[in-house]
Amino acid sequence: MNGVVRLKKDKRDVSRYSRKIGRMGNSLGISLPKKLAEKLKISLGDEIEFIENERGEIVLKKARQNKLPDNVRPEVLEAFFDVFEEDAGILEDLRDR
Repeated sequence: MNGVVRLKKDKRDVSRYSRKIGRMGNSLGISLPKKLAEKLKISLGDEIEFIENERGEIVLKKARQNKLPDNVRPEVLEAFFDVFEEDAGILEDLRDR
């Protein structure tokens, strides 16, 4: 993705980053400026979270990475969480019995 990065210093000493949205396959995506990636302490392959706060602002942070035991493959764990998400209502009903 080729885009222009503009970094502005706000009056309140807030850094603002601006990026163009580009196409990544069938999805939309952005690249992160190196300076921002360094501040977030992220690198290739890390996950990030987008969190909406009570004021409607989106906060970007590095997702916590827990080390999996050697005998657990990440795709198995991901499938496990998918099942929990899909069946959340059923599991809540069972819990409430």
